[in-house]
Amino acid sequence: MTQESRTPPSKMAKQLVKHLRPQRPDYNYLRDLFRHLRKELDVPVTTAPKKLPLIPTEEEIKKYYEAVWQAKNTQHLVMIKTFLYTGIRVGELIKVKISDIDFEVCQIRINRGKGGKDRVVPFPTSFREILSMYVTQIQEKKAVYLFESSWKKAYSDRGIRKILMRYTQAAGIESSVSPHKLRHFLLAWLKK
Repeated sequence: MTQESRTPPSKMAKQLVKHLRPQRPDYNYLRDLFRHLRKELDVPVTTAPKKLPLIPTEEEIKKYYEAVWQAKNTQHLVMIKTFLYTGIRVGELIKVKISDIDFEVCQIRINRGKGGKDRVVPFPTSFREILSMYVTQIQEKKAVYLFESSWKKAYSDRGIRKILMRYTQAAGIESSVSPHKLRHFLLAWLKK
């Protein structure tokens, strides 16, 4: 049967619904049903190959950090260092509360990170002093989250990305330096 003579998927779905509705299927039932259908029809599961992101070079990171340093914005400096030293995801960073930081053991607790899992990420003792000074500064302003906007609310994912993009442009780096690329830079650097 050629692709042109196949029943359109939306029409086939309507036919299947007639058979499935009495079963009152939930997501897990449908997932298992289609897994069995693929097996019965010998349909292989196809996945797109995963590409690794282009990791910034050490020289690009130095230029980037220099742009952050020149801006003299303590919050942004601590934010970039937090990304670089912990490998934290942007979605996790925006949820970090001051109470999640343990300066005694140099750890940040991540609540409901990727996959809804809690975890703990370490940071180097060399970062403890600047992080502690920053936290003291923002506690005086009654902050709850580690990084808050001028409206006293946690930054959004998009807000963090805009900040990083600003420094990418200031450093004259061609490709963007995203939170994910900073995470990969840390992991690549740790492998050395």
